[in-house]
Amino acid sequence: MVGMNGESGSPHRWGAGGGAPQLGVVIGGSFKNGLTVRLDTARSVEAIQVGNFVVVEGDENRYFSTIADLELQLTDSALAADPPPISSSFLRAALAGTHTYATAEVRPSLMLEGTDDLVAGGGPKPVRTIPMHFAILREAAGEDFDVVFGAEGDGKFALGSPLTMDHPIPLDLARFVERSNGVFGQSGTGKSVLTRLLLCGVIKSERASALVFDMHSEYAWQKEGEGGSRLRGLRELFGSRVAVYSLDARDQGRQALDGTLQIGLNQIEPGDVELLADELNLTPTFAATSFSLQQRFQERWIERLLAMDGDAVKDFCAQSGANQGAVDALKQKLNLLTNLPYIVPNQGTSVIDEIVLRLQRKGHVVLQFGRHSRLLDYMLVANILTRRIHRAYTDQVLKYDQSGDAADRPHPLTIVLEEAHKFLSPAVARQTIFGTIAREMRKYSVTLLVVDQRPSGIDAEVMSQLGTKITGLLTEEHDIDAVLTGVAGRSHLRGVLASLETKQQCLVLGHAIPMPMVLRTRAYDEAFFAAMGGRAKPATPAERDAQKRAALADIYGEE
Repeated sequence: MVGMNGESGSPHRWGAGGGAPQLGVVIGGSFKNGLTVRLDTARSVEAIQVGNFVVVEGDENRYFSTIADLELQLTDSALAADPPPISSSFLRAALAGTHTYATAEVRPSLMLEGTDDLVAGGGPKPVRTIPMHFAILREAAGEDFDVVFGAEGDGKFALGSPLTMDHPIPLDLARFVERSNGVFGQSGTGKSVLTRLLLCGVIKSERASALVFDMHSEYAWQKEGEGGSRLRGLRELFGSRVAVYSLDARDQGRQALDGTLQIGLNQIEPGDVELLADELNLTPTFAATSFSLQQRFQERWIERLLAMDGDAVKDFCAQSGANQGAVDALKQKLNLLTNLPYIVPNQGTSVIDEIVLRLQRKGHVVLQFGRHSRLLDYMLVANILTRRIHRAYTDQVLKYDQSGDAADRPHPLTIVLEEAHKFLSPAVARQTIFGTIAREMRKYSVTLLVVDQRPSGIDAEVMSQLGTKITGLLTEEHDIDAVLTGVAGRSHLRGVLASLETKQQCLVLGHAIPMPMVLRTRAYDEAFFAAMGGRAKPATPAERDAQKRAALADIYGEE
């Protein structure tokens, strides 16, 4: 017999988590809308948070759930009209549990059927039923977390721990790199630290290569964090496994770079510039005009266009049928590219090819932009490099399909893309290489890790294709809607997402984690560096030079 205070007359048959504190009993609910639990009077409702991981003990099944909402209840509505005086603590205590109480809306996500599943090697399954009245709700114990999420190691990386206890909650990195993913949150919520943590897990596990378009020079070397903390860079943590290139030649004197990226006009294709229509204020006729020029002059199309005088433009238009005004306008716009310090007239051997080769050989690359951190620079270079990667990996998959040789199988690649809405907005996502990768490149072993504070600016189809979403606090309704696109039970997750604190908390949901979970993110500190196998102190300049020589020898097969 179960009383109104939730106490049971006989011990529950479940062993795991049996010592975890009881929170209340189920008093109603439905499969569609979740369970209503009357909380025990002895439990302070203020100690229970929306998003907490809890367990409902049914007669036959154990239901792994989250707190979706909290509500205060009265048995007599007259009490709301005439509440007891604030000074009367005795009267308030006397009413508690009899006339006033609290309920929790609980949303089951997974269930464990019977007690033999774990012994037989089974595990939690999607929820297909609900427990009866007076089933016990309790706090989750460490054993419950292990049953659902597993333990860190062997391809699983702990991103953080639950809000209520210090127990690591891992992501399945093999599943994480299978699809494109997203890191979201408004400004100041720690997106870059979250991204660093994820990259460390991917690099250490060797599940995939990583290419980071580092717009603000945050990822390669040590950087000062909030409160004066020192945040180690990926190169310092993983040595020569992470190569660092820069678009800014001046960085070579300040850091031990593996190379400086220069781009020749002969390496730029019409598709590389198409993404810059807004930045360069290109006309709608750009695509047709530029492709006509490329068809006529091949890789020298920009060089020849910029060299044209008025008569040459007229002759080209007469022969190709292009509009003279469109050609003149395109010449004026593309002339801006020649003012960029990293653009040269002609480039033979390509650092781009070197970067692609590193990635294909299971290396990792951080591309810094230095002083060239305008959106124009970022979009142009990221687009050029990613289009070459798309081409190389597509060719490699086709080669593997023909040969069947495991040596030809491409190693998975994750591309980190900040300010992602600029590359994946509804207006351009269907035309850009980034939209192609997000939708279908996982079959070619290339995925995106998009990082953005404006997820609503990203095309809805792309958002629905993201396998795992990790998000800090979002307050704008349209951003919350965008993150929860295609997610089951989104109504209760809205409240969970809106209730996050601004620092070191995130909601994780999707392909790499069995059920949505609110985490206190792992500290990016010395203990974490040691766990990643990092150095006790940053490398010296001599050590960095040695790392660079070793990396180049590995890439080019030298002894």
